[in-house]
Amino acid sequence: MSEQIYSFKLIVIGPAAVGKSSLIRRFVENEFSLHYKFTIGVDFMTKQVEYESGKIAKLTLWDIGGQERFKVLRRSFYEGTNGALIIFDLSRANTFLKMKEWLSDARQAIENDFPVIIIGNKLDLIPEIGEIIDRNEPIQFAQKENSIYIETSAKTGENVDKAFLDLTRRMVNKNS
Repeated sequence: MSEQIYSFKLIVIGPAAVGKSSLIRRFVENEFSLHYKFTIGVDFMTKQVEYESGKIAKLTLWDIGGQERFKVLRRSFYEGTNGALIIFDLSRANTFLKMKEWLSDARQAIENDFPVIIIGNKLDLIPEIGEIIDRNEPIQFAQKENSIYIETSAKTGENVDKAFLDLTRRMVNKNS
C-alpha cells in the first residue's frame, strides 16, 4: 500500500517588513539576504518536507504582501488555504497588534477552520535592542487562538524549520 502524500496550501501573512519573505526563503533555499524588497501582491514557493520519518508533504507557500494598499486583494489569495503562519516583528511592538488584525481578517475570509502558528520573527535582534514586547502576550494570544507561538530568526535560521514542520504536522492531523 502506498503512503499518502499530502499537498497543502500554506499562507504566510502579517504586516509589512516583518520578514515573511525572508522566512520562506530561509526555509525553502536556506538563504538569507539583507537586501529587502517588498512583495507586490503575492509570491509563491514550493517545498517537499519530511514531516515524519518516511512521510512527505508538498507545501505551496503563499507569501502575501503586507502593505495596506494590497488589502483588497488579500481575500482572493486566501481561498483553499490549509494552514497559516502569522508573523510579527519582535523588534516593532505595533506589528504584534497588526498581526492580530491579519489573523482576524483571514479567519473571516476562509470558510473552514485552519491550523495557525503565531511567529515572532527577528529573534536575532533581541540581544541588540532588548525586549520590546512582553513575551507572555503572544504566548497567551496563541493559546486563545488554539495555536502555538514560536520565535524565529530568518537571519540565523533559528526555529524556522520547526515552525513550518509544526504547521505541516497540524495540517496533516486535521486532514487525516
